[in-house]
Amino acid sequence: MSRQRFDTKKVNSELVTLTYGTLVAQMVKDFDNPDDVSKQLDRIGYNMGIRLIEDFLSKTGTGRCLDLKDTADKIQSAFRLYLGVQPNVVNWSPAGDEFSFILDSNPLTELVELPEDLKQLKYCNIICGAIRGALEMVQLDVQSWVVQDQLKGDQNTEIRVKFIRRLEDAMPAGEE
Repeated sequence: MSRQRFDTKKVNSELVTLTYGTLVAQMVKDFDNPDDVSKQLDRIGYNMGIRLIEDFLSKTGTGRCLDLKDTADKIQSAFRLYLGVQPNVVNWSPAGDEFSFILDSNPLTELVELPEDLKQLKYCNIICGAIRGALEMVQLDVQSWVVQDQLKGDQNTEIRVKFIRRLEDAMPAGEE
């Protein structure tokens, strides 16, 4: 009997795609409103980002970000590490406080079609939440949102990130 060889990156990507699709489908059944599902996906992503940042920092050994460009480069590395895709960092604002990630292929949207009644669903909001959560853990307050979505007929998926402010290290209440 011969052994088949599997491309583990492809298998992992497909597993993530199918698992995520199942999660979203169940949430659509549980919530009446696609906007509520979008908010929940963002919240789940935020909680994932809070936990992923420690794993990312330990695996990559990277230090503190010097500026927003350095931050964008490290997020780009995280896309490669966790989703197996290399987004392009583009569309920097003139002030240098806002940029976009362009994904030519998005593993979360492979094998997915949104029905007409779910066109307002922000299917990739989990990524936006993960970016916000991870950056908050390194004292950066950002907004993140999907600008273009392949599931809605756009050529690529574009995720916009806007720097809001640097968070101050705070001591827990009662510990001074």
